This record gives sequence, C-alpha cells and structure tokens, in this order.
Amino acid sequence: MAAAGPSVFLLMVNGQVESAQFPEYDDLYCKYCFVYGQDWAPTAGLEEGISQITSKSQDVRQALVWNFPIDVTFKSTNPYGWPQIVLSVYGPDVFGNDVVRGYGVVHVPFSTGRHKRTIPMFVPESTSKLQKFTSWFMGRRPEYTDPKVVAQGEGREVTRVRSQGFITLLFNVVTKDMRKLGYDTGPVDSQGILGPSLP
Repeated sequence: MAAAGPSVFLLMVNGQVESAQFPEYDDLYCKYCFVYGQDWAPTAGLEEGISQITSKSQDVRQALVWNFPIDVTFKSTNPYGWPQIVLSVYGPDVFGNDVVRGYGVVHVPFSTGRHKRTIPMFVPESTSKLQKFTSWFMGRRPEYTDPKVVAQGEGREVTRVRSQGFITLLFNVVTKDMRKLGYDTGPVDSQGILGPSLP
C-alpha cells in the first residue's frame, strides 16, 4: 500500500526584531503581529508580541536595539495569503502619553534561508492644522484602531501618512513539503540548501 502524500506544507519562521532608527525619538517599544490568509493556521509559537522599552545607543548610530525574538510555525494548503508581519512602534510624547511612532509591514520571505529586511515606517497624519493641534494638545495622535489594517490595501488610499524611521528584521525561514505539493521552492545549491529560483 502506497503512503499518502502530505496534504499541507509548513512554514517555520524565527528571527528577531533587531533594531530601529528613529532619530527624533527615544524610549520606544515595538509590537508585532502576523496577518495571513484564510487557508493558513498557526501551529506553534507566538503570533504577536510586545518588546521591552529601549533607549538610543550612545554611539554615532543612535540605534534603538531590541533583539526581540520571533518564532512561529504556520501550516497551509495554499500559498495565497502568505504571512506578513505588521510592526507598530510606540513611545512617550512630551506629556508622557504613549503615542504611535510608526507602522510598517513586510511579507515573510518566500525563499528559505536567512534574510535581513529594513522596513520603512510611517505614521498617520491629521488632515487639518486644527486637528493636528487638538490631537497634540489632547495627547491623542491619529492611529489605527487595528494595526493589521496596514497589511491590507483596502481603504489605505484615503489615509494621509508621513514616513518616519526604519526597523531592521532578521528572518530564518524553513519550509517543509512545499516541493512535494508541487510548489517550486528554488534549486538546491551545492550545500543542499534551497535558494531562490534562477530565471
């Protein structure tokens, strides 16, 4: 009797939210969450997390270093809805209120191996000078009620945003059974590690 082939593939992601560059701000913390399609399900690890508060380094770079670990495994039958990681950075304003300092999103890399990504961050802006002053005075700056909205395209075109800062992520990506299900995961190199497909 022939053994049945796999019906799902696995995507294992670990790494870290390494550091950030926000020249104007200090004492920031980061939240992350994953957004994925309906055919995807987490099987192990954490889908979301919140880091410690970090201060700028005292060197020339003035980096905000978190080294905050990421470790999650997903299963799916379909690559549609490939997971994305949504990042939100928060810190105190002049009144001591926690306000958003940036949102960013990036897909988990499609190819296996070690990947480093630098994600540009952005913040929503008030649409008028009066709203801007009122939000500053009240300590309630514009922010998304659900940060996962940054991973979706719908409705984003009507949101005014401003670029602000960068976050560096490290990913280690491993897949299992994708090739057995007929998905091209790239050629095997001389060391037996799967790499990106060549044109």
